[in-house]
Amino acid sequence: MDTKDKVIEIIAQQAVLAVSDITMDSTLESVGIDSLGLVESIFAIEEAFDIQIPFNANDPNESDFDISSVATIVAGIERMVVEQS
Repeated sequence: MDTKDKVIEIIAQQAVLAVSDITMDSTLESVGIDSLGLVESIFAIEEAFDIQIPFNANDPNESDFDISSVATIVAGIERMVVEQS
């Protein structure tokens, strides 16, 4: 399973939606993920990819990790995985 598929699977699970309901253009808000779901999604992504995402749950806009869409989340994870290897 590639990064994109795994991220979509995690987000779909958190949003209680089918994987087919999530696209690369989806935002977490558009699929109904609230702040608690966001934190749970970040934890699930960190565990799945064995990375530490620089994310401040108290101030998401100040984070160095772009969570504006599924595509930016996937790109950020791929960049972090490469940097750690």
